[in-house]
Amino acid sequence: MIKVGIIGCGAIYSVHADAIKTLTNACLAGVCDMDLDRAQAAAEKYECAYYTDYKEMIKEVDAVHLCLPHYLHAPIAIDCLKSGKAVITEKPMAIKYSDAVEMVDVSKQTGSPLHVIFQNRFNDGSLLVKGSLDDGRLGKVISARAFVTWHREADYYSSNDWKGTWDREGGGVIINQSIHTLDLMRWFVGSEIKDIDATMKNRTIPEIEVEDTAEGMITFECGAKAFFYATNGYGNDAPIWLEILCEKGTALLTASDAVITFNDGSSITSSHNADENGVEGKGYWGNSHKIQIENFYNNLESGEEIFIPVEEALKTQKMICDIYEKGRKTL
Repeated sequence: MIKVGIIGCGAIYSVHADAIKTLTNACLAGVCDMDLDRAQAAAEKYECAYYTDYKEMIKEVDAVHLCLPHYLHAPIAIDCLKSGKAVITEKPMAIKYSDAVEMVDVSKQTGSPLHVIFQNRFNDGSLLVKGSLDDGRLGKVISARAFVTWHREADYYSSNDWKGTWDREGGGVIINQSIHTLDLMRWFVGSEIKDIDATMKNRTIPEIEVEDTAEGMITFECGAKAFFYATNGYGNDAPIWLEILCEKGTALLTASDAVITFNDGSSITSSHNADENGVEGKGYWGNSHKIQIENFYNNLESGEEIFIPVEEALKTQKMICDIYEKGRKTL
């Protein structure tokens, strides 16, 4: 049985804890948070030990989940990897691309596995789109477009000292809210990135120093051009909208649901069903954390192939960082 610890008991940790509780090859042995009350509450809820110092907790576990502010992902992941622990971190890997590269390098040097959460790749709709692209039914990708129009107000950022900052969150709507959709878009196109152009603005939340709105174009080596628009200034958290235009048809992902329409008029669809084990978070997080986490522990136990290699996460990290390199100049 693999003993697991969670570092960080904020908004997302319970999704990880609930997923771990459903596994037969791993158990939640401890939770850690600098806030004693929060750590104790989490430990009571999940019937495990609690810690306020992660260095003490990792002495007692085999694997750790990082559910922390963005700026802490890299240093704590590296520390845990050097201690011989398997590491799963929430997105993004890091704030800086160089830090993400170091994380991968340390993982390879130590032999300690490193995994990054991109749970929406496991959604049925995402898998249908990717499968239809990979098997040639849709033909060559011509273009793509993605829209993430969500709603955040000043109190969302003021509730934590790290949100809305460059040095601790690493940005705004791109690195936090849009990263999953941009990851899917890159994965669907399936080609290396050739060039990125982007602009950024803060239009609705003057209390923060980062962007609340961004748009741009990604040019891929295959010749496809992908366009994106993201904002935290919309009236609500509208479903994400991601379209892939191809030679033989069009794939449209709306939230977790996919519709693929072929040029001959035929179509196929896939709708999301809630996880049968009841591991649910906020709707816009997606509902596939359990599947990804189970894949990771099955790999540790029996060598099951990892569905999202860490090198894939590193490519998405570079894309995000390159968007900021271009976009911050316009902010």
